[in-house]
Amino acid sequence: MASKLIRIASYEAQNQLELSLRQAFDLLQPKLRPPFSLAIPNPQEYTQLNQAILYGVLIEPHFAKSHIKHLHAIVIDGYKLFLSLLVGIVNELYGKLVDSVKEQLIWVTKEIIDVSAIGIDSLLVCLLRQIVGGDFSDGNLWLCFELVSLCLSKWDCLLEEKPVVLTSALYTFLRLLADHCRVLSNPKVEMLRRLEIEFCVKMLRDQFHLCLKIGRDLVRLLQDLFHVPEFKSIWKDLVLNPSVFRTAEYLDVSQLYCTRTSSRYFLLRITPEMEIQLRFLLTHVMLGSQKRYQIWFEKKFLLGPERESLIVDIVRFICCAHHPSNETLQSNIIPRWAVIGWLLTCCKKKYIEANGRLALFYDWLFFNEKVDNIMNIEPAILLMVCSLPKYINFTHSLLEFLLLLVDNYDLDCKNVIVGGVSSAFKALVQKGVVHSLDVLIHCDALSPPIRERLQNLLLNGQCKVPEDLLPIDIRSHSTPALSLPDVLCTGNPTTSTIEQLTCEAEAGLSTRPVVASVPVLDDSVNTSTLQVVAVDNEVDAIERLVENIGEIIKESYTRGLQTLEVILLSIVNQCNHGQTSYSICSQNLVSTIAKEFESNGYQLFTSLGSLADIVECDDEIGSATATITRTFIFSQNERIQEMLLHWARNGFPVGARLLSYASRVANEVYAAGCSGNSDAEAKVSVSRMPLLAYHLDGYFTFLNKRHGDSSKTFVSVSEMDEKVIANLVNSAFTAYKHFLLSSRAILHKEADTSPSKLLFSDLKDCSDWKRIRTKNLFRNIFCHLSDLSLCEEDIIRLLVEKMDYADLTEMQFEVGMKKLSLFGDNPKLVFHLIKNSLNWNPVEQHKLWGLIGAELSVSKVQVEKIIVEFFGSGVIDGNLSAIAVGGFLTLCSCCAPTPDLVSTIMSLPNNFFEDFTAAALATWAASNASMLFDSLTKFAEKLKRKNTCPNFLNSTEIEINQSAIFWLLKYFNAEGMNVSDMLSNFNSNG
Repeated sequence: MASKLIRIASYEAQNQLELSLRQAFDLLQPKLRPPFSLAIPNPQEYTQLNQAILYGVLIEPHFAKSHIKHLHAIVIDGYKLFLSLLVGIVNELYGKLVDSVKEQLIWVTKEIIDVSAIGIDSLLVCLLRQIVGGDFSDGNLWLCFELVSLCLSKWDCLLEEKPVVLTSALYTFLRLLADHCRVLSNPKVEMLRRLEIEFCVKMLRDQFHLCLKIGRDLVRLLQDLFHVPEFKSIWKDLVLNPSVFRTAEYLDVSQLYCTRTSSRYFLLRITPEMEIQLRFLLTHVMLGSQKRYQIWFEKKFLLGPERESLIVDIVRFICCAHHPSNETLQSNIIPRWAVIGWLLTCCKKKYIEANGRLALFYDWLFFNEKVDNIMNIEPAILLMVCSLPKYINFTHSLLEFLLLLVDNYDLDCKNVIVGGVSSAFKALVQKGVVHSLDVLIHCDALSPPIRERLQNLLLNGQCKVPEDLLPIDIRSHSTPALSLPDVLCTGNPTTSTIEQLTCEAEAGLSTRPVVASVPVLDDSVNTSTLQVVAVDNEVDAIERLVENIGEIIKESYTRGLQTLEVILLSIVNQCNHGQTSYSICSQNLVSTIAKEFESNGYQLFTSLGSLADIVECDDEIGSATATITRTFIFSQNERIQEMLLHWARNGFPVGARLLSYASRVANEVYAAGCSGNSDAEAKVSVSRMPLLAYHLDGYFTFLNKRHGDSSKTFVSVSEMDEKVIANLVNSAFTAYKHFLLSSRAILHKEADTSPSKLLFSDLKDCSDWKRIRTKNLFRNIFCHLSDLSLCEEDIIRLLVEKMDYADLTEMQFEVGMKKLSLFGDNPKLVFHLIKNSLNWNPVEQHKLWGLIGAELSVSKVQVEKIIVEFFGSGVIDGNLSAIAVGGFLTLCSCCAPTPDLVSTIMSLPNNFFEDFTAAALATWAASNASMLFDSLTKFAEKLKRKNTCPNFLNSTEIEINQSAIFWLLKYFNAEGMNVSDMLSNFNSNG
């Protein structure tokens, strides 16, 4: 039977996916017409029904609405199965689908978007991948038109539910526009081009914060569209007027340059079929046997008037999205560089060849070993080296192109580019990709000017601190007790490093060749060697040094960090000597520091969310942010705090960064188990506790410099006891709390924002940072900031939202052992939290009650007061309150049946969850019967006294819960006990 779904040649085997859908449709066709069966299908029937409905939607357009209604009626998995079938059709069969089926595919996609189906983002990305670059056939233009129209018509829904789809669409249509803008005589293309421009401009103007997620390749795509008026305007704003995008985290185009583009974007411009063929070529074809595969690939995918533009996308895919295994690298399989070399020789048009080479070298221009993957830059170096000497002209042209990029790509960010390229060369040698660069520098076949320019680039890019700029060496670490006392300078003043640095900067430091080096500490430079003492005109010296810090950073990022530390410690010294002139931390000074670091590729106080996907990037160690943070923690200096508040006023997430830093220090102290023994120094290792080691090193430096006498030795690491370490951690959280309170007073004057609300905001940002385990983060909050976090609804809810069950279980253990408290000892606050939690989702409520049960069963909180408040509050609802009532029952079973608790249970109202009381009594009867009945006896005696003494308990009459009476009667009868006297007391008050 011929397929109605796909076109298939007579010699082709049947497609199994199509066959399974067709067979399900044929089997269930009678059941696909109204009235539909109300029977609940089993898993196998559910799968077949989804298959049959999908097949019906695609081949029966006239019944499509009926099929969709049927799907809505039977779906039990959020459309997950249905979407997976759709994704399979798009990935496996799209090229073979008949035209009417393609139309239905777009129709059903729109329908599924409206119900927020699970996996809709995967389907839309798969459809975007089916648009072929450089293909101007009617079918390809139709698909492009339909998808860009879909993105515009479903804008609000996608923006709310799946914004990642919009960024994927932006990347796709920007890339396609570069092709479509070159064709001016095709009316179909003209209409499509207008829609694509409308969508892309809308994204860039209205949702620029989403566009930033694309990273540096966004700039590469926009440069291809500079000649289009709408994008020319955007490009100018991007470079000259960043504030117009209303995105606080975007200050300069260099930020985009330094953000690596995720590999998922490069897959967008490679069809699934093309990806399969490329991965086969790069993982199975032996070097020397590749020619016939390359010819086949070229005929299949690259032949056509504009198909050549695909080469640019393929080069980016091979560099950034296909990273072979070590086994493949060591085999005789054709390497990536050879395939890229072949692709570049396929370029007939000069602009395609230039764009292909830019795609090859693009990550070189902004390479940062902490952010970028060396595999992205490996093909280019191997292509240049392995082309020697047989294809010397090819190597020459590639190297010349790279050097032209360095000189001309972006003159305003040339320092960033010089630093990136020199860092790339350095990393390639360090990682052993090439043994040495001498093969290029000393290659006689290359022209002397090219070799000289390369040699100058490499020499200028070396991140070394000149010997004459190295500060005085202090070989011994020292510290007094870590209670952070004020330590006054005691020695005779010597020439300060700040004076030395300032003089040298003014004497011509800026005339040296400049390079924006990678923001990584050079291991050869000990940051504890800075020397700061008071000088007569230190305020002027600080200001001069700030003016020159940009040139110092260009010379060496490490030297820039040392200079920043000198500035900060000198400000602290000024305050210690009573010189508290506000000029030393004016807004201009603070802004200059931030601007100079940003202009050299580093942003102060980067949001933790932007680092969430970059696990290998640790901005809390050896960075400008870390230097400022730890100086503030050590000094808690008013002027340093004013600097932090200035940055906070300008949108920097200072609070979140301080909280993150303090929490990580606490975690590493906890993990180190430092307890004042001889192994303490060994325990604080850079590999296992890098932040703690960095923090201690900075603390020794801070105290030495404030002391002003580096020859004096204080307590060493090995002599630090547990109390000292605890003070170190406490000081970090104290500094954060000081900032929080000042922030509230200064930054949030108009809003009634409590410190707990500000803590919650910072905590929310920190919970996305992968270097902090969520459980540890919250444990630190409740241990060190308990006055701001105990029983705070927002914080508790964030805790149960972010933590998985394994971490929650560990926290229950710690709560049960009374290592920390989450709820405190105020029953009213606990009640209000429970009351508000009734509106949480069921999973959050279950997690909450696990924690409540763990804490209240071992705390001194009077559980009976919370129970009385809850059952007497009138907020109980059969559905909303069910989880809470179940939690109370579990809590009662964990608590002893004291007279007060039993009295409360016996007196609960009869109108809600009437069996709750009986269930609680039954639980106690099984676990602690003796205490239960002692408490019941006392309760009965209390009732008797009330009857005989009218003034006793004269506030309100006690009403006994009826389910309790019935359960007691049943229980005593079963036990053969005579309880007539007790029951008479109950009945007289019931």
